[in-house]
Amino acid sequence: MSASPSSPAVAPPSDAAANAPGRARIVFASFIGTAIEFYDFYVYATAAALVIGPVFFPHSSATAQALSAFVTFGLAFIARPIGSFLFGHFGDRIGRKSTLVASLLLMGISTTLIGFVPGYDTIGGLAPVLLCILRLGQGIGLGGEWGGAALLATEYAPAGRRGWFGMFPQLGPSIGFLASNGLFFGLALALSDEQFRSWGWRVPFISSAVLVALGLYVRLKIAETPAFKATLERHERVRMPIMSLIAHHSGPTLLGALAMVVCYTLFYISTVFTLSYGVSTLHFSRQGFLGMLCFAVLFMALATPLSAWASDRFGRRPVLIVGITAAMASGFTMAPLVGSGSAPLITLFLVIELFLMGVTFAPMGALLPELFPTRVRYTGAGVAYNLGGILGASVAPYIAQMLAARGGLAWVGAYVSVAGAVSFIAVFLMRETRDVSLS
Repeated sequence: MSASPSSPAVAPPSDAAANAPGRARIVFASFIGTAIEFYDFYVYATAAALVIGPVFFPHSSATAQALSAFVTFGLAFIARPIGSFLFGHFGDRIGRKSTLVASLLLMGISTTLIGFVPGYDTIGGLAPVLLCILRLGQGIGLGGEWGGAALLATEYAPAGRRGWFGMFPQLGPSIGFLASNGLFFGLALALSDEQFRSWGWRVPFISSAVLVALGLYVRLKIAETPAFKATLERHERVRMPIMSLIAHHSGPTLLGALAMVVCYTLFYISTVFTLSYGVSTLHFSRQGFLGMLCFAVLFMALATPLSAWASDRFGRRPVLIVGITAAMASGFTMAPLVGSGSAPLITLFLVIELFLMGVTFAPMGALLPELFPTRVRYTGAGVAYNLGGILGASVAPYIAQMLAARGGLAWVGAYVSVAGAVSFIAVFLMRETRDVSLS
């Protein structure tokens, strides 16, 4: 099965296009948007591990509350492909800029409103219903964000540096995570448990409104990408990008989605599940475990530029194969490290997993856009990315919770290794895309 684009390669953009004066602004816009969107998404992930269950679900069992919270967490991943279909259609039809503004706005409004939804004790069954609706809004917004941000960076990138430029949207998750968990960490230090559960957890959601205003300001000042302008000039737009994607590019879409599975699994097992397990089962303090995660995610941020540089130097496939192989092996470390109950050993596990997340995630900023021709690139990259989210992230905390309850942490580690094996097969079946033209 080939994952190479079906459109013929043509000459890369001219040096003038590659060295456009606004390129730095474009790169910053691709980064700041994903940082804000992932901040919004991680705010919910952290809240799901800490307070969403008791606030919005009436179950008497703490395990049942945690499982209900993780179900709402997974809802957004189900919605993300819808967002990639919707925003991908308009991104391939009318352009990257306006579509990116709309996706950011939807995500920000949904996140902010979650901060105002009353709990189950106040409005009963309406509380989880409203929560689920807004969670779906978050998913649809983020579903349209990443593909456009990756295209914004890579379609402006000079020859031979697409991996590096595609790295900037991939840095967004690290910064968004640090901002989200850093704020939760500060609240945990400043507030009592009662204050945090009563109203403190709402602060990060409501604060999103300020960040979204900043993101919109930056996004509204960017220009359309040279590759999309060329498509307009050649009258190559298709009426229904999603139908063209299914008919002509289903192979690359499937392989791209499967390649993403390991990234999502590494991240959400090590952050959402391990945070919940560490606080509820190992009895770490909330602020203590959040501090460990904030330290570990620095290694994800470190791995991202290193892996992106290596993908330009050696190719996307070699870097991914090495990273995924290490990820498969890392699953065997979960039981001895996390199960030890030792803060240094658990931190070591988090560092390993998040560093490998950075290694496997960074090349995707260039690889997924490289799988598709310009006329369906927004849709294709977004759909592959978000289908991978359904497979690798939507059910990961839920399955991990079930596996831990029935078989212990060794089973959760095996789950990480199996996810790595799935992505390894997908990358192995791909052709190298480093030298493919995006014009």
